[in-house]
This record gives sequence, structure tokens and C-alpha cells, in this order.
Amino acid sequence: MDYAKERTAMVNSQIRPEGVVNPSIVSAFKSVRRHKFVKNSRQSLAYTETVQETSDKRFLWTPSDTAKLIEAAEPKIDDRVLVIGAGAGYEAAILSKLVQFVLALEEIPSDSTKDLISVMKKNFDGESIKNAVAVGGKIEQGLPGRGPFDLIYVCGMVQEIPSKLFDQLTEGGRLAVVVEIGRGLGRGRVYRKAGNSYSHVDRFDAAPPKFSEFDRTAQFRF
Repeated sequence: MDYAKERTAMVNSQIRPEGVVNPSIVSAFKSVRRHKFVKNSRQSLAYTETVQETSDKRFLWTPSDTAKLIEAAEPKIDDRVLVIGAGAGYEAAILSKLVQFVLALEEIPSDSTKDLISVMKKNFDGESIKNAVAVGGKIEQGLPGRGPFDLIYVCGMVQEIPSKLFDQLTEGGRLAVVVEIGRGLGRGRVYRKAGNSYSHVDRFDAAPPKFSEFDRTAQFRF
């Protein structure tokens, strides 16, 4: 299979028709080998407009939804970015082409997550990415000791956003996420920090897989 041709077709038939035409973002989607971030048995489907499981409870969204949220996040070349629930690292890889530095956060200490972090590192090496680093922690807590961040990008739909994530943004920083608005339905949303307050803009409807760590009852774990 000619994967380079598949990437071009993905951009032309799935991403550009959704209004994502920023040249830098388009170039990033053309250059990052999406099929390397899915299971070997699913690589032939990597460039279709489908959700692909990468590991237990981790998924790649459809290409169009990923592209729309990345564009809505307005990544800038000097941004420091935190990617939450990074999974196999695909979104972090895309963002690494657009910003200064990316921290890709996944859960610890389960053995499967340790393996996932190793896979992320391998995937970044495979794409010759030097400005993205895979790290472990609690995804609903972010990385308070490593911030602040100009952009926080969440790779799963959430019910609520913990206030501690907003605290990790720089002044004017953005948080890009799909927030659940109904059963199984979410809305792509970008929050922006201004002083001690936050405003948001809704950009598109989507239904990606959800992170249970951000369920209302789950936020009070100790």
C-alpha cells in the first residue's frame, strides 16, 4: 500500500473539506505517518474516516475531528504544549511539527501504561521527532510541576475539566478539548485564560471516545 498517497487522500477528502486549510497544519498531517500509530492489523484502515483503537482505552479520533480541534487550538511556533491522554502519540506528533515543545502525558503506574509510554517514545523516534517527550502521571491532574503551558490539548471527550488544568495555562493560554454535552455527544471547545477567568468558543460537534478519568465522580479520587 502507498501510504504517502493515502495521507494525501486523507487530507484532500477528509480534512480540507472540513475547512482545515492552514498550510502548516496540512503539511503536518501529510508528513506524520498515521499508520505507524495504530495496531499492525489495522494499518490498512489508518487513513479512513474512522476511529482506531491504539491500546486499551486509547484511540485515534477520525482525521477530520483531530484536524479541526488542532486548528481551533491555534498552535504557535513558540508554544509549549501539554497533550493529555496522548495514547500512541499521534496528536503529539502532529503538534510537534507546529510548536516549540510537547509533553505527552499518559497514566502510570499500570504495566500496560508503561508499555504505552515506551511505544510513544518509539513512535516519536520513528518519526524523527526530537521536541516531543512522553511522560507518566495522572491525566486528570496534568503536569503542574512542568507548566505553565501555552496550550493544553486533551485527546478524549470529557464530562468536566478540573480547575487545576486551567491553573497550568499561561496568560492567554488555550485548552482544546471535546466536552460531553449529551449522552455520547460532545462539542469541540477551546478555552482561553484571561487573568483569573476563562472564556470558551464552541467549534464543532463530535463524538470521540471518552476519558472516564474526567467523569464528575472520578475527579475526587485520592
